[in-house]
Amino acid sequence: MDSAVLLDLLGNENRRRILRLLSHKPCYVTEISEYLGVSPKAVIDHLRKLEDAGLIESRTDDQRRKYFHISRNLRLEVNVSPYGFGAKSAYPPSPSLDMAGRCPHVSLDVENTETNDVVDLARELGKLQELDNELSLAQRWVQGRLTDVLDRINDRLGVDADSRFYAEILASVANGSNTVRSVAKDVNADPNMVDGALQRLAEGGLVVYNGDGWEIN
Repeated sequence: MDSAVLLDLLGNENRRRILRLLSHKPCYVTEISEYLGVSPKAVIDHLRKLEDAGLIESRTDDQRRKYFHISRNLRLEVNVSPYGFGAKSAYPPSPSLDMAGRCPHVSLDVENTETNDVVDLARELGKLQELDNELSLAQRWVQGRLTDVLDRINDRLGVDADSRFYAEILASVANGSNTVRSVAKDVNADPNMVDGALQRLAEGGLVVYNGDGWEIN
């Protein structure tokens, strides 16, 4: 689902409270209405929007009461910094995904247990919760380091520079791309913009053209 649509949908406090309630147990309209302190009609309107977005589903019990529950896992991340704003949503990958191959910078020591023993499952849950906390801390650390690095690049190039764009160009050159065309392909930018950026980086003494191509100075 588009992250902008999710942000708009979750911008409503009552819809967030509904999801918080449903994360504990399935509920029917009257329960949700009493929990929120709003009319059943208003609850139904919120539920419809959440259902249309695919965040919740419903089922009917033997007494013909409709219960609502969260339909699937979804992670929404929002990043706000002096150098960018972005939001992305993602669903959990397949359990068979090789995390070691995909995340070479992260050490994961949690085993994927196939047991149905409650004690073993509870133990794995505890490890996963610890890992979730560690990854959250690591994300905040990385974001802080990114901002610090971009601040330094900005100080070197001037306050009017697009630090992230120049950083991507420098990284491309450092990784072996030495022509305007190859760098432009790496950073997915117009070659004319890349050429101008390389000229500015050269004026700042960060890159140099050696006759055959660009390289880090």
